[in-house]
Amino acid sequence: MKMGFRWYGDGNDTVTLDHVRQIPGVETIVWSLHDKQAGEAWAQAEIDAEVARITGLSDEARARGVTRTFDAEVVESVNVHESIKLGRTVLGMGRDEAIENYVTTIRRLGRAGVKVVCYNFMPVFDWLRTDLWRPLPDGSTALFFEQAVVDATSPESLVADMEAKTHGLTLPGWEPERLASLSELSAAYEGVTHEDLYEHYRYFLDAVIPACEEAGVRLGVHPDDPPFDVFGWPRVVSTKEDLARVLALHPSPHHGLTLCLGSFSANPAHDAVDAVRTFMDRIHFTHVRNIKHLGGGDFTEVAHRACEGSVDTTGIMKAYAEAGYQGYVRPDHGRHLWDENTTNRPRPGYGLYDRALGVQYLLGAWDAFRYDA
Repeated sequence: MKMGFRWYGDGNDTVTLDHVRQIPGVETIVWSLHDKQAGEAWAQAEIDAEVARITGLSDEARARGVTRTFDAEVVESVNVHESIKLGRTVLGMGRDEAIENYVTTIRRLGRAGVKVVCYNFMPVFDWLRTDLWRPLPDGSTALFFEQAVVDATSPESLVADMEAKTHGLTLPGWEPERLASLSELSAAYEGVTHEDLYEHYRYFLDAVIPACEEAGVRLGVHPDDPPFDVFGWPRVVSTKEDLARVLALHPSPHHGLTLCLGSFSANPAHDAVDAVRTFMDRIHFTHVRNIKHLGGGDFTEVAHRACEGSVDTTGIMKAYAEAGYQGYVRPDHGRHLWDENTTNRPRPGYGLYDRALGVQYLLGAWDAFRYDA
């Protein structure tokens, strides 16, 4: 297992690579070119420059005696254009053009040494919460989902509310291109069924996976977050049955999962440990985090320790350790601690401190269970 840490790049993240270097056990920086729109081909020079930034050290750092470096083997995410999900031209781009650009990006990432690319197949929204800074009993804040708010609001109202509370940082997966075209996309998804989405998903995989095999890049699809339909848009990577069906769309081992256990567990009927054990050989990348169910479909994100919430994070790490998991893991979202809200003002869910604590908790469990094994 290789421990990763998501980083949004110089000038786009309140956390620096120097901060991450001081978190024991982190080997991989999980990155992306966050200025790229879905459907846009990534330039080789831009990819190479970001990889060099992640894997290298400045002269100033070397002068301070710093020697620790990272690899840049995981990208999260190369987002899928809506034309691919819809199977037709939308937002000025056709499906085959968007797929061609995706293939070009995969090949270029492979040349740069990237091993895994995370993506999702959710219509319109990459993820959804109703409060980005919900107070917890310990005084920290965290991402929160309230079903009644979603039921009572429109996508446009929710986007406006979220954008006003992000500390001026972009929300991952909520590209400006899509957010500026919500009305067009809402109309485009009218009448689109789950079966339609599966059909379009298969078309995408059939076109992209051969390039992944050639480039040595494994694709890992992220479960729907939260794992159920929202605003009437169909979602097809929500349940354990969905995951099995998605994996059956293409037999290549380069087609697999980014198994986010926090997203998957937002449905209280889901068993995260069972999902890990069931799909172990197709999990290329995993996010391990905790949530607490509050009833009525509501949940809040909490600390990574298992007893803090409803997700058996200890059991998850035990399952990975017993299997000798060889993929990548990261702690995913964290609470906002120690006045981060008003001082560092991080991207929601992506402060420094709680994710660093999460790394240590997950690695501690891994070490204990690997020793026992």
